[in-house]
Amino acid sequence: MLFRRLAWGACCVLLAAAAQAHEVRPAYLELTERSTGEFGVLWKVPMRGDARLSLTPAFSGHTEVRGPVRSQVANGASIQQWTLLAPELRGQQLTLEGLDGTMTDALVRIGFADGTTWTQRLTPRAPTSGIPRRQTGWAVAWQYLLLGVEHILGGVDHLLFVLALLLVTVGGAQLVKTITAFTVAHSITLGLAALGVVHVPAAPVEAVIALSIVFVAAEILRARAGAPGLASRAPWLIAFVFGLLHGFGFAGALGAIGLPQSHIPTALLFFNCGVEIGQLLFVCVVLGGLRLLRGLHWRIPRVAANVPAYAIGGLAMCWFMQRVASF
Repeated sequence: MLFRRLAWGACCVLLAAAAQAHEVRPAYLELTERSTGEFGVLWKVPMRGDARLSLTPAFSGHTEVRGPVRSQVANGASIQQWTLLAPELRGQQLTLEGLDGTMTDALVRIGFADGTTWTQRLTPRAPTSGIPRRQTGWAVAWQYLLLGVEHILGGVDHLLFVLALLLVTVGGAQLVKTITAFTVAHSITLGLAALGVVHVPAAPVEAVIALSIVFVAAEILRARAGAPGLASRAPWLIAFVFGLLHGFGFAGALGAIGLPQSHIPTALLFFNCGVEIGQLLFVCVVLGGLRLLRGLHWRIPRVAANVPAYAIGGLAMCWFMQRVASF
């Protein structure tokens, strides 16, 4: 059956890239205007162990750092805060020096005292951007759409869960139902958590997300052994229940990025749309790979039939132990 065949190509790509989940972590620069021309600065830079990426924000016009720069390390990031005097910030060019030598993107958000905001994504190929007089809602929508796509495609644990669902699902109608249930579930908790209605600690959520992958991997093995469990009989139910947890994981990533206060509904909606687009792209790639394998008439040895399920479950169990140890 098509949807229970082994997604060899997708598994190889994912497992080769999956030394850590969520390796794509953007830097984040936030400026909040407290009074005319005076901004509070929050600068978060990803760290790998004790090493911090060498990134420095630079403005084309006159700016002045006032007071001490406060530094701390938390949640795998270097966090610095200071006060910046910039009487004429609008219209200046902002450059993240050193970004062009990395593989990391950066999100910039500036909130002005009049309630307007500017949000921009800087990349190694485009580390400079002009600060406009005013940003439209469409610009915010585009930026958060891209962030949503990048988050799901860089979140190996979420993709492994979707892959496991594909392997345990039988038939096209059941697949559509399962993916829809996962989408609805994580959209609910993403919205509730991002808006502050529900607060759930991030560390336990990430650990249980890893366990959700282990569970579905085990269900794949049970089905292949001739004893199908709940995930085989009602994959849409499993997708919905665990999708609620994955939504909290998405919300944690969005919380680290932040939402522009003047465009919260737009940013939240399009981030979620970006997640769905990335998820559908992944599903299409996996199904396309399966169709290609069928056309090649390759025969997979019986002894290797369970390798993907064991690999997915084993990797997820490593994540679980790692995340529990970090509590």
